Amino acid sequence: MGDPRGFLKVRTRRELAERPVEERIKDWLDVHAESGLQPWATEQAARCMDCGTPFCMTGCPLGNIIPEFNDLVRQEKWEDAYNRLSTTNNFPEVTGRICPALCEKACVLGIHQPPTMIKLDEQTIIDQAWDLDIVKPMPPQRLTDQTVAVVGSGPAGLACAQQLTRAGHTVVVYERDDAIGGLMRYGIPNFKLDKRLIDRRIKQMEAEGTRFRTGVEIGKDISWDDLRDRYDAVVVAIGSTVPRDMKIPGRELKGIHFAMEFLPDATRRVYGVKPVHDINAKDKHVIIIGGGDTGSDCLGTSIRQGAKDVTVLQIMPKEPDERPDNQPWPTFARLYQKTSSMEEGGTYVYSTDSVNFVGSDEEQARVHIEDSTASEGFVADENGHVTGLKVVDVAPGENGPFTRQPGTERVLPADLVLISVGFLHPDTSTLLDQLPVELDKRGNVARNDKFATSQDGVFVAGDAGRGQSLVVWAISEGRSCAAAVDEYLTGVTELPAPITASQRPMMLPR
Repeated sequence: MGDPRGFLKVRTRRELAERPVEERIKDWLDVHAESGLQPWATEQAARCMDCGTPFCMTGCPLGNIIPEFNDLVRQEKWEDAYNRLSTTNNFPEVTGRICPALCEKACVLGIHQPPTMIKLDEQTIIDQAWDLDIVKPMPPQRLTDQTVAVVGSGPAGLACAQQLTRAGHTVVVYERDDAIGGLMRYGIPNFKLDKRLIDRRIKQMEAEGTRFRTGVEIGKDISWDDLRDRYDAVVVAIGSTVPRDMKIPGRELKGIHFAMEFLPDATRRVYGVKPVHDINAKDKHVIIIGGGDTGSDCLGTSIRQGAKDVTVLQIMPKEPDERPDNQPWPTFARLYQKTSSMEEGGTYVYSTDSVNFVGSDEEQARVHIEDSTASEGFVADENGHVTGLKVVDVAPGENGPFTRQPGTERVLPADLVLISVGFLHPDTSTLLDQLPVELDKRGNVARNDKFATSQDGVFVAGDAGRGQSLVVWAISEGRSCAAAVDEYLTGVTELPAPITASQRPMMLPR
């Protein structure tokens, strides 16, 4: 800490400026007007207090050495800052843009001031490192005779693959989509995460020796047991891809889709790739069920596609503006915060539950409003397409989480409904048939503290093992799983393992 009074001199936190809404909703580029090194970045980094107990580091699943790289940003020592950051984080260009910043919620300064700008410091460091040509491939000094297959190219799979490649193993990453990146490629819109950031990392990994095979679905194109026979170890990093459905009347109507059927196609169109589901929000009344990050991404995407209007439904009440008593520092507090997509338009409706989908004309919709028993008796239009969603207000209940409020039923018009209420577990259908592994009670692939499954030599990392989570947890799991695989193959390991497979966050944000 260069100035022990830095946090007193600079009390205001500054963020990257965003482009005007009317400009950015016309394209798929980054929403921010600023990028790279800003003249105020070093001043902001000087707010870090270099605490004796850096709670920011305990809040970060990667264990990033935050006070040190903050001080290096203050001094504009970019190569040193990059070396310090990349010691713990394989993809800071991703976490610096889309991570919910658990570290900032644990920042000691955040008790009485806006917390240190840790997330943006990460982005600034890695952007400067690329601009100054500091980022170089790090191939191993020697190769082992061990081979590893990594199935899935999301943040967990890529982090695991890069660590194992640098340890000297021959690593092949299999991805069923046409491009590498998993969730980062097709699950996050381009206006939040430019895919060129992923592409340059892939080039670095290829230069280090990692091999990539796209368009290959393990379980169909290559069986799981054949894959295990070919390699000395297999890492399952297939994510948590089975969506949670809405089991309410009218679900079979056309025009109702999962968020992860909708979002990937938008990115495919941006890059000239043929859509898979070909869902488009143009000129439609759009309803998004679920108001988390994915729901926000659906909102921004729908607006850019030219939706007539967008309504986002949340069964939960609106988050508080200040930290509630039951979410004390340094845990992650669920606070209300507008995303860039929320600032672009749309209507958020809180404390609202879905009753049934409607496929009727305007007159039938009025019947639904007047008769609450009509939820089972909708009349589909001639094409069997959804035309509305019947909803009802809810309040905290004595015998359950929510109680529906009589007299609040109403029908919202909808030509397109996007279900964004989370994921259940990974798709393990072919894995269980061909290379049976034990599952936990939630349907995830069970593992011990060393990320090992019930099948010898088969490991699991990321959402496939821990359930739906955050990118930063996925990277942390990938790094830790790599250390476990390296130890399995060689008997020892020098790779860092920031977490164990059983470690859970103190409070997991949506």
